[in-house]
Amino acid sequence: MNQIVVEDQVSVTIGDDQIPCATSGSNEIDSDGLEFVVKNGLAKIQESSLEDFIIRTSFFSGMGQNSGLAKKTKIVAIHKNLNSSWSGKARAQSFQVFSKAVADKCGGDANVKYAWYGAASDEISDIVMHGFSWCLKADGNRDCSRHSISLSPAKFSFDSVLSSEVDENGLGLLLLCRVILGKQEVVTADSNQFHPSSPEFDSSVDDLSAPRKYIVWSPYMNSHILPCYIISFEAPYLRGKKDFQAATDTKSERNSWKPVVSCCSQLVLKQGVSSSKRRLMQLVR
Repeated sequence: MNQIVVEDQVSVTIGDDQIPCATSGSNEIDSDGLEFVVKNGLAKIQESSLEDFIIRTSFFSGMGQNSGLAKKTKIVAIHKNLNSSWSGKARAQSFQVFSKAVADKCGGDANVKYAWYGAASDEISDIVMHGFSWCLKADGNRDCSRHSISLSPAKFSFDSVLSSEVDENGLGLLLLCRVILGKQEVVTADSNQFHPSSPEFDSSVDDLSAPRKYIVWSPYMNSHILPCYIISFEAPYLRGKKDFQAATDTKSERNSWKPVVSCCSQLVLKQGVSSSKRRLMQLVR
């Protein structure tokens, strides 16, 4: 058993058979127009479930002050990554091993958190199928290498929405991942750093007290990041993303969601849900 802190407030115990996104839960497969969903055997989360409620709550609370845009954004479907392929199982097991290793290194706390990752649909598909890649498609269809993966904390989903790319119908994809952060150090936007500055650190942030970015270095991108859910959403306003993004303020405002958090807590008490869903509840705290 491994005691780790999943989010700021709650410490939970994770057993060897309790890694989120393992081959457990519903096996219902529904493509919702996404070919790679069928290819990878992803399981659709039922809209009436607590799991769906928690993820939707976190997604929309992460829209911050952009309440008008939240009304123009629609979640089409949420799929769970079952990691049913041999490579998926290996990545899930690797995440478990590194969670324990980082916890041991950091005095029992691996600092595992949920985080959002937004990108083009093709990249999201490749990540689910093969894991994160060193190569990133640049302007002009040229490949370039990258030194890190940048994810948004759970309460800043809109930052990752802006990092995604929607198609001509305004449909985009986000990943909701569990991330091993360990001990963090600050890295500035103009830094040329491409690995931890010393063995003492495991990951980086843009601000230690109020991070907007979790930075996982490329050597650890497939051992320290575990994609758990794929969120399909409609955001037609992102079709002109460059002009839109320049005029958007993404400051977070979450007070209006307190009643939802309370409601979610009551549901957990009534339903006696699994520990994995209790971990997921930290998204809305």
